[in-house]
Amino acid sequence: MIKNYIENANFEDTGFSYTLSLISGKYKMVILYCLMEFEVVRYNELKRYIKTISHKTLSTALKELEKDHLIIRKEYPQIPPKVEYSLSDKGQSLMQILDQLCIWGEAHKDENNLENITDSDF
Repeated sequence: MIKNYIENANFEDTGFSYTLSLISGKYKMVILYCLMEFEVVRYNELKRYIKTISHKTLSTALKELEKDHLIIRKEYPQIPPKVEYSLSDKGQSLMQILDQLCIWGEAHKDENNLENITDSDF
């Protein structure tokens, strides 16, 4: 019976798969978390906050997050151009989940280090 269920199930039709498709990638969750923490952030501020991200990767991630309605891009008609990013209501609704990931990570991040310690380390 379980074999039939597994063979007929389609992971891509699940809510879990949909959520992962929105936040997958190396930096999307970091961008969302940054926007939660600082509320309204300009492009260069994001770039400084996420030191290791390239301009192309940041630009692509922001476009995808905007397309998925997780962030709001507000452009001001001035020279030089000014663009600000903030969380949308949909993006805000994800923050409780990202907070839980953070809490779990804080609780378990040292376990890996403890497992790698041998008796010779003492």
